Amino acid sequence: MYRILEVTDMSERQKRKFNNVQTLENDYVRSTDHKTQHSKKQKVRIRRRIVVCGLLPLLILLVILVSATISQNKRLAEKEQLKEEAEVKLAEVKEQQEMMKLQITKLEDDEYIAKLARKEYFLSDDGEIIFTIPGEGEKDKKSDKNTN
Repeated sequence: MYRILEVTDMSERQKRKFNNVQTLENDYVRSTDHKTQHSKKQKVRIRRRIVVCGLLPLLILLVILVSATISQNKRLAEKEQLKEEAEVKLAEVKEQQEMMKLQITKLEDDEYIAKLARKEYFLSDDGEIIFTIPGEGEKDKKSDKNTN
């Protein structure tokens, strides 16, 4: 270690000679050179610590932001899917609503109500005779009884 210091001292001495300034060769000069080198190394260590201590929180913040963005994108996709499902359901409900409005307009017509009553409840006008013919519903009932 002493030799390394001597080599660095030599290079510093050569630099100083290049400046045409002669340095003293005593213990005090060597100790101050050693202190300045030590302080430079200390400053480098402090800078490294500051960089590490500054980058670590930034890295943590970056991870938090990325995870928040990913979770928000996932929630957004789920909400969009729910929106599409709701739009499909809305279209179905609107179609039902249109059918109901049509049914309401038909039910406001007296002729339609009379025709419906004759068909469903076997009602008749004056002088009409109603004959019931076995339909599909009665055939299904007979086939169900035969299978049991």
